[in-house]
Amino acid sequence: MKEYKIENIRNIGIVAHGGAGKTSLSEAILFDSKTIDKLGKVSDGSTVMDYEPDELERQITLSSSVAFCEWKNNKLNIIDTPGYQNFIADTQGCMRVMDGVVVIVSAISGVKLETEKVWGWADEFGIPRIVFVNKMDQERASYVRAFDDIKKMFKQRPVKLTLPIGEEASFMGVVDLLSMKALKFSANANGEYRIENIPEDLKKKSEEHRVELIEAVAESDDKLIEKYLNEGSLSDEEIKKGLRKAVLNGIIVPVICGSAVKNISVQPLMDAITEFLPSPKDIPQIKGKRAGKDEEIMREASESAPLSALAFKTIVDPYAGKLTLFRVYSGTLNSDSVVLNPNRDVKERVGHVFLIMGKKQTAVAKVSAGDIAGVAKLKSTFTGDTLCSEKDPIILKPIEFPNSVISLSIEPKTKADDEKVSIALSRLSEEDPTLKISRDPQTKELLITGMGQVHLEVVVGRLKRKFGVDVVMKTPRVPYKETIKGSSKVQGKYKRQSGGRGQYGDCWLEMEPLTRGKGFVFVDKIVGGAIPKNYIPAIEKGIVEAMEEGIVAGYPVADVKVTLFDGSYHDVDSSEMAFKIAGSMAFKKGMQESKPILLEPIMNMEIIVPEENMGDVIGDLNSRRGKVTGVVPQSRSQAIKAHVPMAEVLRYAMDLRSMTGGRGVFTMEFFHYEEVPGHLSEKIINEAKAKKEETKHHH
Repeated sequence: MKEYKIENIRNIGIVAHGGAGKTSLSEAILFDSKTIDKLGKVSDGSTVMDYEPDELERQITLSSSVAFCEWKNNKLNIIDTPGYQNFIADTQGCMRVMDGVVVIVSAISGVKLETEKVWGWADEFGIPRIVFVNKMDQERASYVRAFDDIKKMFKQRPVKLTLPIGEEASFMGVVDLLSMKALKFSANANGEYRIENIPEDLKKKSEEHRVELIEAVAESDDKLIEKYLNEGSLSDEEIKKGLRKAVLNGIIVPVICGSAVKNISVQPLMDAITEFLPSPKDIPQIKGKRAGKDEEIMREASESAPLSALAFKTIVDPYAGKLTLFRVYSGTLNSDSVVLNPNRDVKERVGHVFLIMGKKQTAVAKVSAGDIAGVAKLKSTFTGDTLCSEKDPIILKPIEFPNSVISLSIEPKTKADDEKVSIALSRLSEEDPTLKISRDPQTKELLITGMGQVHLEVVVGRLKRKFGVDVVMKTPRVPYKETIKGSSKVQGKYKRQSGGRGQYGDCWLEMEPLTRGKGFVFVDKIVGGAIPKNYIPAIEKGIVEAMEEGIVAGYPVADVKVTLFDGSYHDVDSSEMAFKIAGSMAFKKGMQESKPILLEPIMNMEIIVPEENMGDVIGDLNSRRGKVTGVVPQSRSQAIKAHVPMAEVLRYAMDLRSMTGGRGVFTMEFFHYEEVPGHLSEKIINEAKAKKEETKHHH
């Protein structure tokens, strides 16, 4: 493999909302750089980047993929990312290792919600960007509208580097405002173009836009503005240098228009990537913590520095095992070496290091600072972990992923697959950090939690396809709890006499409610040895066990204070066992006499929706017993904050999708427990009774 200097590497992500053309653009870049000899299409499943069967079937990117190519002696590492809300968390993980991003904005639909989201992450990570206005060849395409949208939405200053020649069906090329030439592309998507003079009808417009470009560059730098004001112009060299600096500093965002599918203006974009986006040398040195200490240390992007690399993605293949994708920030990672994973304090054996091209892997001897590659079969390394040299360990900041929002319970179609499901799910969760697997301690159901309905459907599909496990998805049961509103004093007496030694335990309890979230408090007020000290823990144990199944509908009991204040014992017949049963009996009786009620979990939600859907969404939340606590205006959307009972939002992802045409997004987390209103509580109690009867008959 050819070796590249660090300053000739570009680590570029392609990000945007779903359906904007990210995969088609990646494909055109690979084709124009002669990396592939045929231009693949998303519509017929022939692309390098989307290769998983479920991606081909849905024709969307579900998981980011990586490829590389050479352009004018530079190596471009390209990460094609998902844009759909359910899978966009993967994009966030990959953005950690990008030095620059190409944000695609559709010439038809403009800036969408997910684009705002990825733009916000680019701001957060301080990543310079270029905008590619795609789909210029399609009906209703408008460069002007897309550009105004970008200007309105984002704080950086967008600057046009190209103007379209023709629009919609007649779109055939661009005016390059840097060289002031027209590039006319061939109609058969092979990317070839002729350089001509600017057409007469575009001359005046091109000159005006070139002045705008020069002014934007001049205003970004004190030295340049001085020269510009004195001399009235800047040299081409000064424009390019000034533009590069302004892009790297996040002041200017260059905008280029084109069509990925028709392969028009993709090469000018590749030129702009290499000229204006940073190499690993241009970004700030990577910071980390010294392993085991709180001290901050830096690593220089050079081959001779100690090794530091970040695992940003894990791909699980049932046959090939696990592939870990990583970015080397400093030093060199050699094939057949041993490195340290300081996050888990283990040494990892590195076999072959691979360069990744979609699903193809090419073994190389080493990967150096600034580059992106993969390594197979690491035992203990997960997404977000650091790999570094043992001599000089550093921990890079782990990757943070958004909270998952929706849970479903699953069970294997055949009992024999129980074990298989758990293994397969844990493998899939290594690959996908937003997939959480848990058992509900109460309902004993196996729960999968993810970013949305489609996400979980894809997980279930992968279980079947990759691991041969068939499962049924069910709506999860709501983890209700029980508590009391009143108080009572009760006796629990357990007495058995049946030949030989009997059983005797007797206790008096006082029960009262606690405030929400306080759990369980046990107070021992026995005086004068009414019950010997050694039996008291047994009484508490009996109460705790009885709390696991309440008396209203069999749900666990919470927020109760129990005071043990009296009782009696028998010299011979008393035992721990007898007192445990007495405690449990007293508790159950006390529950009944203390106005028992049901509690339900309330979720804290934030729902971001386009303005025009706000009324519908708020009306819908009210019908779900939700309380809207505030509305925060965003650029063109509204963030609604609300507290809503979990039982009402188990399927919210699908409902929000249909209310907002797929443009609404939400997050939710557990907030607290509240009393279930009377009419609903009756329904839940009846369901619980029916379920109990049903299980009785089964046994």
